[in-house]
Amino acid sequence: MSHLPSEPEFEQAYKELASTLEDSTLFRDHPEYRIALQVSSVPERVIQFRVVWEDDNGHLQVNRAYRVQFNSALGPYKGGLRFHPSVNLSILKFLGFEQIFKNALTGLNMGGGKGGADFDPKGKSDGEIRRFCQAFMRELSKHIGADTDVPAGDIGVSGREIGFMYGAYRQARNRWEGVLTGKGLSWGGSLIRPEATGYGVIYYVQHMLEYAGRGSFAGKKVAISGSGNVAQYAALKCIELGATVVSLSDSKGALVADASDAFTPEHIQKIAELKVQRRALSDFEHAGRYKYIEGARPWVHVGNVDVALPCATQNEVSKEEAEALVSAGVLVVAEGSNMGCTQDAIDIFEAQRKKKASSDAIWYAPGKAANCGGVAVSGLEMAQNSQRLNWTSEEVDEKLKGIMKNAFTNGLETAKKYVEAKEGELPSLVAGSNIAGFVKVAEAMRDQGDWWA
Repeated sequence: MSHLPSEPEFEQAYKELASTLEDSTLFRDHPEYRIALQVSSVPERVIQFRVVWEDDNGHLQVNRAYRVQFNSALGPYKGGLRFHPSVNLSILKFLGFEQIFKNALTGLNMGGGKGGADFDPKGKSDGEIRRFCQAFMRELSKHIGADTDVPAGDIGVSGREIGFMYGAYRQARNRWEGVLTGKGLSWGGSLIRPEATGYGVIYYVQHMLEYAGRGSFAGKKVAISGSGNVAQYAALKCIELGATVVSLSDSKGALVADASDAFTPEHIQKIAELKVQRRALSDFEHAGRYKYIEGARPWVHVGNVDVALPCATQNEVSKEEAEALVSAGVLVVAEGSNMGCTQDAIDIFEAQRKKKASSDAIWYAPGKAANCGGVAVSGLEMAQNSQRLNWTSEEVDEKLKGIMKNAFTNGLETAKKYVEAKEGELPSLVAGSNIAGFVKVAEAMRDQGDWWA
């Protein structure tokens, strides 16, 4: 990629995958897969367009927007839309690349893609957001469809934005179809979809704890970053299973509790209401129950914890923060966010896993496996839309549990097959998940003539 402009986030995601493939026996056993990696690292299509809209003062505004349609070998492109000032092509290519292999791990027929715009919903009125979403969808509608590309929400895109965009698509194309997921329940949405990513992370970690002989969530101390959809439902499920949640955070700072003043479901509900209003955690009134640390992430402030769940954004656990978690005795680190840990942090967790016996080793799970529950239920929403059916929350939750168990087992068994390890060492879930997802996509691409050797 030396002849291309620097794309640091995408390059990090590519190197993370490529390095685990190189360090395994996969390329030794199947050298032809190097060609598949070369082909699959280039998007099938990148769409870039402008979005011109009018603010409440009648002034013209313009934003840059993108859709990266990365890989469709396993099904329609599938992946979220992000509205945030930081959005650029590098970030969307990284997210789309990760999405290919994450979707493969769900076992559902979904390809990988990602999109968004450098639009900031914070501080905007409902009218401004509606006008932006309609202008955005006027162009995007030319490139998506239920059997082509099915976007969902991501940072800055909640049910409100999905609703505005779906209405604009329906009017532009004169079609009612499952072209977006995360829809309202009365017009094609699925039960459990808002909860799915957070719940899925917890279901995945349950399998990690059980396999490693560390019991269940009951009595465990859990540190969580973020305070959006994923963090909220992960925290609620932790509490339901008997764990103690000691932190939440947002882009402005972190809220940290001690063990005697852990987060309650009622407080998490109040934080959820605050976030719907696009307000910061610093506005949360808790009568001194928690410590608010401005400009900080929680990892160095939470003390001894058993489980750490990064659920905010990319690269939110640094090398120094990983070292702090190791010192704090963490047993499991699982990403609720995409690429939540820097490569330096992952290297520290993986070194500890190799160094110690399974009884006290740190076990790290990458986002492409641990947080695939959200896109899995998006896939279930697509299935319900295709059949014009609605499943009960119990049906969807059971399917989600099965998908998360299969994602864990697939990564575990693939690591045992391709990654050399010493006796008693916990298998590398990051390597196993990367290899399992990659091989599935590579085989589909070869069958369809996308690469050959």
